[in-house]
Amino acid sequence: MHAIIKLSGRQYCVSPDETIKVGKLSAEPGEDVVITDVIMIADGDNTEIGTPLVDYKVRLEVIEHGRDRKLITSRFVRRGGVRKKRGHRQHYSMVKVKSIKQGA
Repeated sequence: MHAIIKLSGRQYCVSPDETIKVGKLSAEPGEDVVITDVIMIADGDNTEIGTPLVDYKVRLEVIEHGRDRKLITSRFVRRGGVRKKRGHRQHYSMVKVKSIKQGA
């Protein structure tokens, strides 16, 4: 069984007992988060596509919070004397999909 959910402005394809990295959530590690924004469900040959959502719930467990590796961006102007270098580390949450059940 697979589900496409909307979380933090992005869409993720999830299945039970899968661990995924999502944008940082406000829940603490060990807490459960219930997502009702389920766009599509696929179970074998049966597929339900929502208009815009289907009547399912996805329960996630927050495992940990962290920060990604540093991404370096730079800007250089050839004759302008402009050189800028910046780094960014994005916050994330690791979540485990516990269940996908019908009934929102």
